[in-house]
Amino acid sequence: MLQSDRLVVAPEVGNAIFDRRPVVALESTLISHGLPYPQNVEVAIEAEAAIRAVGAVPATVAMRDGRLRVGLSVDELDALATAPAGSVRKVSRHSLAEGAAAGGWAATTVSATMIAAHAAGIRVFSTGGIGGVHRGALDGPSPTFDISADLEELARTPVAVVCAGPKAILDVPRTLEYLETRGVPVLVLGEDEMPFFWARRSGIPAPMTVPDVAAAARVVEAQAALGLSAGIVLANPVPAAHALPDADVRDIVARGIADAAAAGVRGPATTPWLLARIAEITGGASVLANIALIVDNARVGGLLAVELARR
Repeated sequence: MLQSDRLVVAPEVGNAIFDRRPVVALESTLISHGLPYPQNVEVAIEAEAAIRAVGAVPATVAMRDGRLRVGLSVDELDALATAPAGSVRKVSRHSLAEGAAAGGWAATTVSATMIAAHAAGIRVFSTGGIGGVHRGALDGPSPTFDISADLEELARTPVAVVCAGPKAILDVPRTLEYLETRGVPVLVLGEDEMPFFWARRSGIPAPMTVPDVAAAARVVEAQAALGLSAGIVLANPVPAAHALPDADVRDIVARGIADAAAAGVRGPATTPWLLARIAEITGGASVLANIALIVDNARVGGLLAVELARR
């Protein structure tokens, strides 16, 4: 159990939780490791504004001086966004203790944000895309066994995660199989196929489809009522105005992966390298799509939290 002195909840967020008003958690990795300044803080503020616009309270999560902070002020968001390069750690479940012991700022990934949200009593978390089974993790002459901690966290922590599905650079079918094995429902909002992060459709059948946020809330409620301890994925396709063509994304991802292999990029460096390479290939269109889906996922997370609060 998380000790109370390791959790700092902002007064606005704490009051909303106490009053059973809707709250949505947000991660902080996109601020420190995802986008350059000032775009990083602008997107973080825009995501919070999208949550407020539908009647919920945003709670951006980070770690500072060994404590998980749930709800950051604008000044704290700016401090995190402008911290010197390399001074902000990225913490997941396996590195939370190290980050806490080291002190200073640490940005929370999906798994760390879920831990903090659940400890604070927040049921909904919005992010861009979840991690998953990396390509080559389970096959080839030298399997890497590179599987994101996000999947195990979803299996053990009852938080509804609104996202654009697994990142398209991952092995999406195997990610879905892993989540099914671990008992994690994957719902797709309004489509019969999984989103492909920058594209609305992947060609991969949706495990489950819900027509609207109200239907998703009913599944979240039923999951809790049945005593099931896993989280839920609500996959929200990127807004059509910023989506890349479905077939183009498949070709672009294949090209990026081939370029990474040719450059000898492996391990933890692969994801940031691929995201940067795909941004280059698309002339920045993938970055605009990424920003649009982050903000829209925040909006949908707010709607889900409002619907759950009504129940």
